[in-house]
Amino acid sequence: MMSTLIIAEASLELVPEEIVQHSAVRAHARRLGKEPRSILLDRSYHHAAMLNLKDAHRRGRPDIVHLSLLEATSIPLYYNDMLRIYVHTLADKVIVIGRGVRLPKNYSRFVGLMEDLFAKGRIESAGHTLLSVEGMDFDSLLAMIRPSMVIGLSRSGDMLGAEHVASTIKDASNACIVVGGFPKGTFSAHVRERFDRTVAISRYSLEAHVVVARVLYEVEKALLGIC
Repeated sequence: MMSTLIIAEASLELVPEEIVQHSAVRAHARRLGKEPRSILLDRSYHHAAMLNLKDAHRRGRPDIVHLSLLEATSIPLYYNDMLRIYVHTLADKVIVIGRGVRLPKNYSRFVGLMEDLFAKGRIESAGHTLLSVEGMDFDSLLAMIRPSMVIGLSRSGDMLGAEHVASTIKDASNACIVVGGFPKGTFSAHVRERFDRTVAISRYSLEAHVVVARVLYEVEKALLGIC
């Protein structure tokens, strides 16, 4: 049985054209020995440059994707090829995580990998595509996956818990779990409309990687009997 995880509207993108000339961006790029438009947007370094960006509060947090992917690709469910993983970004790009990918645990190396991916379009090893990226909106991603059910995880959803999500997935042939990859707020109305059900797993506002870890652990117990 296959399940799908989408990290949706993720704060992962290269520095946008409108701020490539900002002093904060240029100084950071110079320290890295790279061109400003070839580096990831990161609020830790580019806060001053981001102040006037549209939806700035939802952008510039590649660490959210890094931690979430480390959780998702370091578990038996993924090792057993029972979990497909996609990252859908705020800029409507989709990253496909291939089979058997071992992502860098070091954040700087992860950033470098993502910069290479955006520059080249794919990362390969021994003829096997590990990562690929292309322009694709959320609707198109769902059309490609063709899930039997889409479950969005949000604090504003029905308080049912991670165990309920796992039991629902166990009874579905191709269920899709959607976790937000942004630091603040909630899913856009357009993405929310595509959920068959919106579920909260805690009354607290949990970080994305915590949600991924808790839900996928329960899915593992339901599908693999792992405790």
